Amino acid sequence: MSTFRFTQVNVFSTDPLGGNPLAVVHAAEGLSEARMAALARWTNLSETTFLLAPTNPDADYYVRIFTPGRELSFAGHPTLGSCHAWLAAGGKPRKPGLVVQQCGVGLVRVRCDGSRLEFVAPPLIRTGELEPEVLAKIANALSLQPSDIVHHQWVDNGPGWCAVMLRSARQVLSLKPDWTSLAPLKLGVIGPYDADHDTAFEVRAFIGGGYEDPVTGSLNASLAQWLIGAGLAKSSYVAAQGTVLQRVGRVHLRKDDEGVWVGGNVVGVIQGEVNL
Repeated sequence: MSTFRFTQVNVFSTDPLGGNPLAVVHAAEGLSEARMAALARWTNLSETTFLLAPTNPDADYYVRIFTPGRELSFAGHPTLGSCHAWLAAGGKPRKPGLVVQQCGVGLVRVRCDGSRLEFVAPPLIRTGELEPEVLAKIANALSLQPSDIVHHQWVDNGPGWCAVMLRSARQVLSLKPDWTSLAPLKLGVIGPYDADHDTAFEVRAFIGGGYEDPVTGSLNASLAQWLIGAGLAKSSYVAAQGTVLQRVGRVHLRKDDEGVWVGGNVVGVIQGEVNL
């Protein structure tokens, strides 16, 4: 049995009990893939990450990302949370203000020169409007009329996301999905707030099979690429997510010449050691 440094952080919120938690194991060399997967099942968080020395000379660290059920090549809140944990443990990026993370999808840039961390959104691998049968499945699972869905799109950047936009944030907050009917879709639902609200949109992430994710970096990344590109959102906006789950999160999205950046606050919650 070996002892590893362990951190638990909260992402997309300044409240340690809001946002989306992440467990991080530092200097995880020597842990087998099976042992990593077993710890992810044990923490039972949406993701647990393992920091390793990079194999790419341009990267600052290498991260492996596990859910309780499988390994992911990329995910948003684990990227920000892992970067925060690495920096807090004394990590020094090669380039001041910019951390380069190596993960399953390759190299991901994370800016760390302000009060929030932000990563550049990976490219979409599937776009275009949803097929009629997919749209009908979603409407049925969410008890919506076809006219309630004002826009829809495939927004897959790896996990398989599809998305629909409703008429209002209030309508998004009222949804009670039929999980059996929704499976196996991974669905993002977004609706606008009135202009006087402190955020532009409310977002919810439904994983067909019975799970709602509190605050989702990868989904918000792909939603921003779609919405800003289609003129449905300003080039810089803030999205709310997690409201229904009482895990209020805020995701900061903006587009510049380098792409769409996805940002959020990260706060440390637990520091210690884990024996594996």
